Amino acid sequence: MRIKLKPYRNRGLTLLEISLVIFILIAMMSASLHVAGGMGEWRLGKDASETLRSVYVAQRTYLADHPHETVSSLTNAKLLPYLPNQVTSFPTIKGVNDEVLTINVATMPANINDGSGGVYDLSDSSEDSLWDVGKF
Repeated sequence: MRIKLKPYRNRGLTLLEISLVIFILIAMMSASLHVAGGMGEWRLGKDASETLRSVYVAQRTYLADHPHETVSSLTNAKLLPYLPNQVTSFPTIKGVNDEVLTINVATMPANINDGSGGVYDLSDSSEDSLWDVGKF
């Protein structure tokens, strides 16, 4: 007994299948753009944390060399020679809105000035080590 096979007809893709593929591609592109935006903020936070750590090390080293000094008397000029890599100017930190933020060295550990006398921290938690100080 012979089985007759129907001839294969190439009908192509339906409009529904093409629409589904396009929708999936758009969803993947928008998700990657959302993640890339968060990565920029994370990078700024990581850079700020590293800068704060280097200033904290400079504070500790300076105070070890000058044991009679108080933390409140520290200035950028006093700590500059104690920063790593022999930098020629005191570091600043770039905020998420491209603002240039300064570091308050008169506290131990140092923190970032928000411009109004407060501490700059965009994260919701003081335990996430991102834009935070004191959790070395």
